[in-house]
Amino acid sequence: MILAIDLGNTNVTFGCLDSNSGDIVFEERIHTDFKATSMEYAVHFKTIMDIRGVSPSDISGGILSSSVPPVTRQVRNAAEMILKKPIIEVAPGIKTGVDIKIDDPASLGPDLLVGAVAGLNEYGSPIILVDMGTATTISVIDDQKRFMGGMIMPGVKVSVNGLTANAAHLPDIAIELPDKLINGTTVGAMQSGSVYGHAACIDGMIERIWDDLGYKTAVVATGGFARTVIPNCKTDIIIDSELLIKGLFILYQKNMKDFQSK
Repeated sequence: MILAIDLGNTNVTFGCLDSNSGDIVFEERIHTDFKATSMEYAVHFKTIMDIRGVSPSDISGGILSSSVPPVTRQVRNAAEMILKKPIIEVAPGIKTGVDIKIDDPASLGPDLLVGAVAGLNEYGSPIILVDMGTATTISVIDDQKRFMGGMIMPGVKVSVNGLTANAAHLPDIAIELPDKLINGTTVGAMQSGSVYGHAACIDGMIERIWDDLGYKTAVVATGGFARTVIPNCKTDIIIDSELLIKGLFILYQKNMKDFQSK
């Protein structure tokens, strides 16, 4: 098996895949803790593996993608502590097979790169990839399989947090679908604005991207808020919650031999 870890600002996605087929054995999420030590992360990971019936001896290698530099070392050390071997980290210089056409390819976030690898492999091109986490990112791969760039905007929860922090009478809310669009309660109105408003924003951005490209594309969404927001979009969007872990497996396969020969 292969251990795959995606470290984000809100959650750490942690899972194992079959070494040959790439089938996902399990995938779990824990909250990203900026204060946790390597040992604390190792305890979380090992506990999940025990619950899932996976032994470290079953795992032949690992790969990490991190969008949170202050926590990268702790999470990498935790994984290597469990596996007792180094793991691959998604970083500049790694083989991807993606033609990156942005101004500074080395600045592309690892999560966006991993998503692009998986999106191309699973769905082909042209494609728009929407990742709904702490930020909502939209990545565009054109009909020549070139990563052209995209957009970054505040995520659903970040937007709500900003609103409640600056509006004294507005409460903190759960991000969930309200009972109706035009809502008569403060909480319901905030939920409507958060969920339907974000869905409308994604619809609008997709339309603008299609106009800019001059053709339509497939659209795939992933991330923690995708299952809440995307079903309320008018655009036909595929939800793939396992997109990043699939991309990590592909990157592991592309880079395993070079990594092991070092």
